[in-house]
Amino acid sequence: MSLLDWLVLCLTLASIIGYGIYRSRRAQNLESYLTGGHSMAWWQVCLSVMATQASAVTFLSGPGQAYTDGMRFVQFYFGLPLAMIVISVTFVPIFHKLNVLTAYEFLEGRFDLKTRTLTSLLFLVPRWLSTGISIYAPSIILSTIFGWDIVSTNLAMGGLLLIYTVLGGSRAVSYTHTQQMFIVLGGMALAGYLVVRLLPGDMGFVDTLRVAGKMGKLNTINWEFNLADRYNVWSGLIGGFFLQLSYFGTDQSQVGRYLGGESIGQSRLGLLMNGIIKIPMQFFILLVGALVFVFYQFEQPPLLFNRAAIETVEHTAEYRELQQQHTRHFSEKKKAVTELSAALKEGNEARIAPLQEQVNTLNKEDAGLRSQAQKLVNAKGGDGNDTNYVFLSFVVEYLPKGVVGLLIAVIFVASMGSIAAAINSLTSSFVVDIYRRMWVRDASERHYVNVSRISTAGWGLLSISVAMYASRVGSLIEAVNILGSLFYGTILGVFIVAFYFRKIGANATFWAAILAEAIVVVCWWLDLTAFLWLNLIGCVALVGIGWLLHLTGMDKKQA
Repeated sequence: MSLLDWLVLCLTLASIIGYGIYRSRRAQNLESYLTGGHSMAWWQVCLSVMATQASAVTFLSGPGQAYTDGMRFVQFYFGLPLAMIVISVTFVPIFHKLNVLTAYEFLEGRFDLKTRTLTSLLFLVPRWLSTGISIYAPSIILSTIFGWDIVSTNLAMGGLLLIYTVLGGSRAVSYTHTQQMFIVLGGMALAGYLVVRLLPGDMGFVDTLRVAGKMGKLNTINWEFNLADRYNVWSGLIGGFFLQLSYFGTDQSQVGRYLGGESIGQSRLGLLMNGIIKIPMQFFILLVGALVFVFYQFEQPPLLFNRAAIETVEHTAEYRELQQQHTRHFSEKKKAVTELSAALKEGNEARIAPLQEQVNTLNKEDAGLRSQAQKLVNAKGGDGNDTNYVFLSFVVEYLPKGVVGLLIAVIFVASMGSIAAAINSLTSSFVVDIYRRMWVRDASERHYVNVSRISTAGWGLLSISVAMYASRVGSLIEAVNILGSLFYGTILGVFIVAFYFRKIGANATFWAAILAEAIVVVCWWLDLTAFLWLNLIGCVALVGIGWLLHLTGMDKKQA
């Protein structure tokens, strides 16, 4: 990077961290450290909720997902608005009325301690693992730019994040989320604008969309009901609804954000606005990836975007042969795409259809070459899956000085918001649901705040340890959501029983949670359905099993 890029990057990060620590410098009790003290207006709640969900995974892997698979991933969010309504009506008033610090405190009063602890553990495990994956995402940047090994980059990224999370707690996280989202959205908008500007002079925005559409990258909606298909309208509306309902309603990383609202109304409005804004935001992020795909129809892309992966195989005869075929394919494809774009402008239907077929055939053949190269890298012990490197490679190679630093700062800033909130939520659940409830019950506020700081550092180090192995999981944006889907359905089922099935007691719910989680893991292990449906399966299984156990008299027995 240039000196200007470094200045932009360092000033952006320093201002965010400094602002967060400055605004949270006042003495804090446990409530203010973990929730921010119920002081946020609705717009702060909205931006904080969005920033928590929109990690570096979103901005690194999202465009790459569209580059390789089109924009159908946006259907994943179709259940979000309905989930926001249900949470605003049901979850928010209950949590505010009980004045809880974590979502799981409510479960002890409704059920018992063992059910509260089990649900808390079902949250802690996937949140810890997904936080590690989120730390790995920005580490890719440092690794790509400087050629550092992944251990060093994970330690550098994790250490930077821990500074203001440990010092400022939830208040620092919430205050910086507002600035983070403005920087992130502005940076991505600039990236989209510059992609179109870098295309050939006769290619406008509409022309670019036409080409992307003909090459299958604007495949946003799929109405086919197919349980094996990861992304269609039905998996998004039904499976996505249950995932989003569990994530925003029971995951402490999100509950902690809207518990910081100054009133029930402010929390509700913040969540509802998130439901309205999130889908267009995700659509735009994926659209940037589709635009980058069209750009690489006119500028030859690398056979693999992960430079470190290329270095493991570029000396082999097999890779050199694949590279030569890739270059020949690109020349043919560029000519065909140029002709296709001209035919689209002229409205020449007789030319459009055969050119579209030719372009897509060449594109499939080139994808086959990429797949062979990825297998070659994997055989050499490298990481062949480079979806997460597509957007970063474009930014570093083609964008002007200063903008590179800004967009890399965008990805870092997104990481800081989501990872800090996740680590803060791990601390909240551990300290409130386990440490204070089961180990040290009557200590001073200062003691619990100090334990929270130590816990924050501990969870950060544990998450960094997971990041060391995150290169093995493939597309990061899919990996995070698959991991959540393995647990969120069961957690949601516990809360559904708590809210709506008052006759089902603690013992039936506890054992139903264990059995439902086992069913979800088996369904995933045997690959019986796409991952979004696991959320529905876990929730329905828990409610059904809980009801059956209740009818057998389980609640009258000792667990």
